Amino acid sequence: MSASVITFPQTDMLPSTPIVTGVDRRAAITAERTGRNDKEIERLPFDLSVLEEEGLFVNVDATGFGILDRRLDWQALGVELPEETDVAFRPPRCGLLPNRYRRPLLTPVSQAHSALHKYSYHFRLTETLFETPAYRWIPWQAFIEFETVFNSACDNLSKAKQTVLDAYNEIRDEVVVAFNHVAADSVRRLAATKATVPVDFEDRLIDWVLNAFPTRDELRNKLTLRFQVGVILLGSEMLREQRMAVEEKRRIEQAEADRRIVHARVRVEEGVAQRRLWVEEESARRRLEAEESDRRREAEVKERIRQMKIEAAREKLEETLSPLQEGAAQLRAQIYESAMAMQEALQKHDFLPGATAKKARNLARWFR
Repeated sequence: MSASVITFPQTDMLPSTPIVTGVDRRAAITAERTGRNDKEIERLPFDLSVLEEEGLFVNVDATGFGILDRRLDWQALGVELPEETDVAFRPPRCGLLPNRYRRPLLTPVSQAHSALHKYSYHFRLTETLFETPAYRWIPWQAFIEFETVFNSACDNLSKAKQTVLDAYNEIRDEVVVAFNHVAADSVRRLAATKATVPVDFEDRLIDWVLNAFPTRDELRNKLTLRFQVGVILLGSEMLREQRMAVEEKRRIEQAEADRRIVHARVRVEEGVAQRRLWVEEESARRRLEAEESDRRREAEVKERIRQMKIEAAREKLEETLSPLQEGAAQLRAQIYESAMAMQEALQKHDFLPGATAKKARNLARWFR
């Protein structure tokens, strides 16, 4: 009993098929464009999986705090600038709330940004890719500490807003009083420079302050502090999403085409059914018209037969009554002659002669 021997092909006899990767393809293109050997092109590793798996990108967003500051014009401060000058004078800004109320509103924003810079890292590469330096990378181990500090800042902001809302009327009156002093000083400065001061200068400045002063709803709703979280969207994922979008678009177009086909088929079937119904109605109408025409024709025939029967009966009756009519005519003529004879006899003799009287008696007897 001999054992079977399994032989394997020699590896050096198999055809070698090189595997070309994307890196090799990009290296070959770069070597061709630069006139170098593709072996001289270095492969630089670029891997963002660590940033993707070990942390997240966070951006602190503070909105609405611009309502706490306003820009003044120079005339409101009593300064008259030269008209023809190449020097730029930027008007100053002022806080519409007293500092003891405005600073507690701005401090939570600084706390949130400080916490973001404390627990995060910035990478110029990701900033270049994102096209914004707002997002910073926070490791998962530090996210809890950052969130705790951020929530504390949000609580401080809520308390500061509530303090301002509770003393809203007093704060506005205090600001109006302060701007009254500024307006009076501005009038004196403008008058000292021999500038033209409008009569209602102070009233207009106070109206501007009251219109620019933030309302209760603006303080309550516009001052917001939040942080946004982002993850890296890789190029392969973008290509896959684009591919999926193309497939979804193709599927939607196919579904829309199928829907249009079904809709067209339904319209055709409805049209066929409508035409069939119209044909049936037209056939029924023609059948009813034919039946009505037959009934009308039958009635006309019956009416003609009846008229013919009446005409025949009338002719037969005329044939039967013809001798009687002749006799009646003769009798009428005879009666007329007798009556005329009796009238003449009575006119001549005042009595009827014997022959006339006999004729009258015969007529009376005949009629009886």
